[in-house]
Amino acid sequence: MPLSFRLSMLGQHEYVYPQAHKLIITIILLYAQNNCVLSREVLTHQSTSCGHTVKALHHETFYNVQLEPSHVIRKRAARQPLRFHLHFDQSLQEHLPYSLQKLVQDNVKQAVKFWSQTLRVRATKKPIQLRRQCFTNQVKWRGSVPYCVHGCNLTTVCGDIVIPDNHLEGCLEYHPLTGNYLHQPSVSRGVKNADFVLYVATIPSEKCRENQTIAYAAHCQQEDGLDRPVAGYFSICPNSISTSRQNQQQLLSTMKHEILHALGFTAGLYAFYRDDRGYPRSKRNSVTGRPFIGRNGMFQWSSNVIREVVRPNWIQKSGVTQRKVLMMVTPRVRDEVRLHFNCSTLEGAELEDQGLEGTALTHWEKRVFENEAMTGTYTQNSVISRITLAMMEDTGWYKADYSLAGDYEWGKNLGCDFVQNSCYNWISTHKKRGESIHPFCDQVKRGELWTHCAHNRHSVALCNLVEYQQNMPAKYQYFNTIPGIPKSTVGKYAGSVQLADYCPYLQEFSWTNDANKPVRGSNCHESENNLDIDSNFFGEDYGKNSLCFEHASRWYLHLCGSVRSPQHAGSGCYKYSCDKLQGLSIHVLNYTYRCYHEKQVINVVYTSEEYLHRGTIVCPSCREICGDKVTCPPDEAAPAVSAPRVKDIPCNSSRNKLPSLLAATILFITSIFLYDFIYL
Repeated sequence: MPLSFRLSMLGQHEYVYPQAHKLIITIILLYAQNNCVLSREVLTHQSTSCGHTVKALHHETFYNVQLEPSHVIRKRAARQPLRFHLHFDQSLQEHLPYSLQKLVQDNVKQAVKFWSQTLRVRATKKPIQLRRQCFTNQVKWRGSVPYCVHGCNLTTVCGDIVIPDNHLEGCLEYHPLTGNYLHQPSVSRGVKNADFVLYVATIPSEKCRENQTIAYAAHCQQEDGLDRPVAGYFSICPNSISTSRQNQQQLLSTMKHEILHALGFTAGLYAFYRDDRGYPRSKRNSVTGRPFIGRNGMFQWSSNVIREVVRPNWIQKSGVTQRKVLMMVTPRVRDEVRLHFNCSTLEGAELEDQGLEGTALTHWEKRVFENEAMTGTYTQNSVISRITLAMMEDTGWYKADYSLAGDYEWGKNLGCDFVQNSCYNWISTHKKRGESIHPFCDQVKRGELWTHCAHNRHSVALCNLVEYQQNMPAKYQYFNTIPGIPKSTVGKYAGSVQLADYCPYLQEFSWTNDANKPVRGSNCHESENNLDIDSNFFGEDYGKNSLCFEHASRWYLHLCGSVRSPQHAGSGCYKYSCDKLQGLSIHVLNYTYRCYHEKQVINVVYTSEEYLHRGTIVCPSCREICGDKVTCPPDEAAPAVSAPRVKDIPCNSSRNKLPSLLAATILFITSIFLYDFIYL
């Protein structure tokens, strides 16, 4: 039996976010006879938030990269797969060993391959020659083209990354004494056969030292014809890179997320979005050709892109109030969210209203979209949905291949009450009806660690409902009662994810060791999550054909006259099969158990080299698991089964030297840490 494990709930977002909550529950099992510590499990809830920078972009971005005139580009259909040119900065070699350099390069290539396959653009034949930065901020406009009054810098940067000279055009310079406009000859022909130049770095910048940022990205230059971004950067903080499988999955998800910010999903570009014909959706300044700049220093978007919507009957525990939200209301986004949530009156997709500058407005609202890849925090199983692809099409720059969208299930078909009102309204209404409060939860992690199944059964999960030191603000209180909690303290309980408005829900988690390095995750489809045989107390089997099934009670381990119980239970991952005659069957190691009807309790008994294992599994309905595969047979009563005659592990077992389990002591240490994990 392993001596030390840690269980980590993935927090908010793959990169870096504000107000990440880390809940640690330490369970120490003691043999009462000799105080021998058997195992130590630490459950960690982490939340990370994305702080993608947007406000200052118009001071740092060029908008006049010359490709082809707008009237020429508009006539073309978006049929060209998006072509990336990758430039890996010298900082990778300076700050990373070769193995991590290759890890970053391989993941970046995988991320851009996904977007190349998913997005298409209007083809342009001219190489990309990026603009040079001016020596000062003074420019002289000639039509819509700015000329540097005091010449150009010796170097031009994209974010923190120096752009190679062979990517740049010649300097556009204005001489105030002579009034001459000069275009210095270019030393290169630019970047050929590319639609977007991505600069990749691992720079230990100030941003990496602030708020525990792990990665950041943005666009830095746009083409002149239709305003499409043609250059951007992605930098990952060197100390945040890990070789563990779980962290690699998060790294790839982070890269896809950040690259999409550079391609168009950012408040700094909303005002540049165009309609299907290539015409601006927002008003333009006739002198500069760009959108107007508002009092907040940002380019002003049209209400046909982003609109404030008032919810007049927002129900909280304290009463009815009014809530204002900002929503993306472009046509395809509106259609997709209405279809997904099954709400015909939904105005659009709600944008995040919390977090640091760059988290709010630049992501989907976490409460509404949870594990959608473009929310401001990574929690679990990040999915790029049809909704995000619709947003990319509504920029006017791309066409999307919707067949490459992920299977996004959060909130699906839950209706207008779910998507247009509060978590409190949803939870209280369903409790009054005696119905499930899914996708939310009300299980507090106290006493024995009890896991559940995620709503899609793809993973073992935990409810992220935690206790805070004081009552939560009224708008974040979601319960009148919580099972097992005194009514006087119910107001202290809420979910651990800030950007989800502290609404509690089930999350995947990962086991980590004492060094806080992930050992395995809880996703049933990942065969890497399988346990060693001496730690597999519940007979679990992780793999492509596995799903999560609930336990009806605790499991027990028999050895030489003593009985032990693992200090976590509740659910596990098992292989299953579907048959038109037998219906659903669940496989536990080499044993097959048929489910005759929903909520049938299967009694599982088997022996391993270590123990005699006894436990229970609850059957779901055949239609839930197998309905899309076979026609399920009618439910029927399960036949009476006599208890199997399986002998206890004999006392001459190699395990008989362990002391008998006379009692167990459970110690809980609970604390909450705040992180600032931010996308910038």
